Amino acid sequence: MKKANFWIIAIMCAVSRLAVAETKCVRVFVALADNASQGIAPVPAKIGNGDDAENNLYWGNSEGFKGVFTRSKNWKLQLTEANPTPEILERRTYKHLVKDCRLIAEAWRGKNIQQCLSAYLKSLYNDQNRLVAFIGHNGLMEHSIPATFTAAAQTPPDAIILCCISGRYFQSHLEAAKSRPVLTTAQLMYPGSFLLRDALEVWLSGGTRPEIRQAAARAYAANQSISVKAASGVFSKLE
Repeated sequence: MKKANFWIIAIMCAVSRLAVAETKCVRVFVALADNASQGIAPVPAKIGNGDDAENNLYWGNSEGFKGVFTRSKNWKLQLTEANPTPEILERRTYKHLVKDCRLIAEAWRGKNIQQCLSAYLKSLYNDQNRLVAFIGHNGLMEHSIPATFTAAAQTPPDAIILCCISGRYFQSHLEAAKSRPVLTTAQLMYPGSFLLRDALEVWLSGGTRPEIRQAAARAYAANQSISVKAASGVFSKLE
């Protein structure tokens, strides 16, 4: 991600916080599923094209970010930006209708997953964000990203990481940034954005990490037609 673009987003979040002292800024980085360039179990071509956000499994699909949040009764779309950078196909800004929170989400091309992950990890060091989330394939399984960012923020953001076994693979990065994980995973899993939607509602209400995990487990159980107990095992125990 270009440096200028990073600072534009930081300024947007800063303005949010200055306008209303308690406004929370949430950033969401979505790496589009891509059969051609990612080590994922192949999905149907229509939803596995990392250059097609509109139909992608993790964005335009009914269980992708755009599909889920478009139908949400708690989030209102404020702004849509097409192709803000060559790596990002779409950026969408939402406002929560009850809580004082702004959410900025980006759909990154599947072939640019490493740049997306780098941008996500860099966001852990930005104290203008109150929570940052990553959705997609766990690219750290194939490529390591050195923790070469700036010093930890004075108030590091909370972190949600929805990809396979994220608790283990992202642990060193979270520790380096002093960022508090509120939802990570312990098993292979499907990162549908219904998990983020339900987790955010608990987080915005001041819920505990076990309560956030339970909300995600209920959503996952309903989607996968498994028990809540079995679904709970998908997510890391964060006490």
